[in-house]
Amino acid sequence: MDFSLLFNHFWEFTITGLAFGAIYALIALGYTLVYGVLRLINFAHSEVFMWGGFAAVWVLLAFGASQASGLGIVGLLVVAFATAMAASALVALGLEFVAYRPLRKRNSPPLIALISAIGASYTLSETMGLRDKPFKLLGIDNKMVDYVGRPREASPFGLNIETKRLFHVFDYQVSNKDLIVLGSAIVMMILLDQFMQRSRLGRGIRAVAQDPESAAMMGVNRDRVIRLTFVIGGAMAGAAAVMYLLKVEQIRYNSGFLLGVKAFTAAVLGGIGNLRGALLGGFILGVAENYGQAIFGGQWKDVVAFTLLVVILLFRPTGLLGESLGKARA
Repeated sequence: MDFSLLFNHFWEFTITGLAFGAIYALIALGYTLVYGVLRLINFAHSEVFMWGGFAAVWVLLAFGASQASGLGIVGLLVVAFATAMAASALVALGLEFVAYRPLRKRNSPPLIALISAIGASYTLSETMGLRDKPFKLLGIDNKMVDYVGRPREASPFGLNIETKRLFHVFDYQVSNKDLIVLGSAIVMMILLDQFMQRSRLGRGIRAVAQDPESAAMMGVNRDRVIRLTFVIGGAMAGAAAVMYLLKVEQIRYNSGFLLGVKAFTAAVLGGIGNLRGALLGGFILGVAENYGQAIFGGQWKDVVAFTLLVVILLFRPTGLLGESLGKARA
């Protein structure tokens, strides 16, 4: 163990950890929303994130983003966010329609839904990994090569945003990408929080999460609430995908797997089914794994993240906040 690296670059590890924690938190919101309403762990949510990332990459490619500069980059970044959020929301809605709704109508046991979620996860991942095959069958793979590329390899973001150091936080120079990621995440978290607190649809989600039978007797349409839950969770995952691309600058067909596991860890860490718990868990996880890799080395980063989960659950099995979505103020 070597604490000197952490002490010498404390603020760098903290701020970059918060940036990745924001990504985990936004993905974790999807797990939390679906679990709060359906008591279902949607393991295919990580692939919803991945599909949103590819949608952003492809729309930027279509707009010729690599040649953009100045305000054009800002406009294309907004387009990337909108496209990724819409694509992920549609994939999540389709997932609910195909994989979960038929089981729900038949009152299938939770284990069956969990198996369906795992199957859907692999299906979405491998579909993206084999995306060139249909075009080869049609004989147009040469025309579509920029989009299908080499499906098992990484696809670049395509938007050349130069990293600029803006201001100091003690020994760390905060970059424009740090600000975009943290600022966008905080704005979306506040908007979702206010939506859940103040809107009629938000109250409907909380009512179904707390007591679906009573909510139905009060006129709340449970099916509509479930669809809305998947759409919101998907949109948050799409936004997280663009933030991930800003930091990592590439995405693969299997990029969602590890991020999804960490986002689920963040949701459990904060309190599964609790929106604010998901946010707290994401930030703690991002910072903790950054501190861990500074002390133990980069190869221990994932070990530290999951060890933290085990330790928290040993002493706080319901997570740090531990309230359900229906009871939480979020």
